[in-house]
Amino acid sequence: MKLLTYKFLLFIFYLLSTVISYSAEQPNIKNLIIHSDNKKLKNIEFKNNFDEVIRLNDFRGKLVILNFWATWCIPCKHEMPSLDKLQSMNRLENLKIFPINVGKEKIEKVEKFFLELKIENLDLYFDDSAKLANSFFLIGIPTSIIINKKGEEFARIMGPIDFTDKKFVEWLSKYN
Repeated sequence: MKLLTYKFLLFIFYLLSTVISYSAEQPNIKNLIIHSDNKKLKNIEFKNNFDEVIRLNDFRGKLVILNFWATWCIPCKHEMPSLDKLQSMNRLENLKIFPINVGKEKIEKVEKFFLELKIENLDLYFDDSAKLANSFFLIGIPTSIIINKKGEEFARIMGPIDFTDKKFVEWLSKYN
């Protein structure tokens, strides 16, 4: 009887420990989805405002955020200043953010958007064909793909967030 009680208590302890460890990995951050299995990414390319090809593989060893947005997207407009501040945070010095415009908009319109919002720490990138956005199976914008130092997608943010939110910055710092 004691052995059965011992096994039962051990089983309960096991269940509780896995629930606690899982919840520790899942912070309560709005719109954040953490994948149970990292997604390997291959041949990810997009262009900058000089029409030069940017290859994600060139940024291995860095924590990367691909943020898909458009000038006509009101939630994108609200979150962009906090994304700009995130890029300049000293505690996230190994972070590289790529705000990728998917609105098929002229560069002048996108530059004006950045100027009006006083975006100073981010550069302009484009996915005019939406090929990249489609490869990530985006269902709306803004969407941010978070990529670890190995070049694997391990999380994504669907919808807008405040990128300077203390809980988010603390969570992201663990991967920097």
